[in-house]
Amino acid sequence: MASLDGRVVIVTGAGRGIGREHALFFAQEGAHLVVNDHGGANDGSGGDTTPAEEVAAEVRARGGQAIANTDDVSSWSGAEQMVTTAIEVFGDVDVVVNNAGILRDRTLANMTEEEWDSVIAVHLKGHFAPTRHAAAYWRDEHKAGRGKRRNLVHTSSTSGLFSNPGQANYGAAKSGIASMSQIAAKELQRYDVVSNCIAPGARTRLTLATPGLEDIMAAPDAGFDNWDPANVSPLVAYLSTENCPFTGETFYVKGGVVKRVKSWEMADRIEKSGAWTVEELADAMAPMTQTPPVVADMN
Repeated sequence: MASLDGRVVIVTGAGRGIGREHALFFAQEGAHLVVNDHGGANDGSGGDTTPAEEVAAEVRARGGQAIANTDDVSSWSGAEQMVTTAIEVFGDVDVVVNNAGILRDRTLANMTEEEWDSVIAVHLKGHFAPTRHAAAYWRDEHKAGRGKRRNLVHTSSTSGLFSNPGQANYGAAKSGIASMSQIAAKELQRYDVVSNCIAPGARTRLTLATPGLEDIMAAPDAGFDNWDPANVSPLVAYLSTENCPFTGETFYVKGGVVKRVKSWEMADRIEKSGAWTVEELADAMAPMTQTPPVVADMN
């Protein structure tokens, strides 16, 4: 039996890049798929049904079961329809893989309101809306005595977890996604739902749009390709299995490397038995300025 045999899975942003690899790998593992992709450009503009339809057709050509869905993940009714489609076609929803995203990079002083709003909408609301509608369905199923293990897998980024300049909108959304995943894990535990998050390192349309990364992420002439997006999908599949023991976790994955990411944690401390003055704080906190900054390990 394959690891996802018969599980009904929604993958958002599955028409290209990492999402496409997820869909193909999940189908190989026996999942029944709703292949969601609005078909927009890198910046979210436009729309095209072709990417989702092509991936769904490729899954079916390989003997799997898949249906295309082109709803916008940032649309409340579109996200609801996505979940409804899975139930109507396959009879259930077991897993939601939130993967869809766009880029509109700009420094803070130059970023427009629309550039901020659009990225927050697609990433943060686009993770929340499908999650919310799936969660409501799972809650109702659990209360009706039809509960079973369900899984959420969200897509964060090192840009959000470790703050990449020039991506205030994208980074804020990705950091928020990681926190939302932890909240979902705590809230939905009562319904036997696990929620985890990944921060992938891979060659995609979005990453290649960043100056300098095209050369860094170039595929080797021979040997293992660390930046191949297909390397990310086995971890996402594992986090989508019925027996997945993790919840509330975030994992960095690139090539053959998987690292668990620590969440925010308390560090240096000062204390007194009353309120501080500004002068006292200046003296007491001075040693904290010598603490070396945290540098993300992307290897």
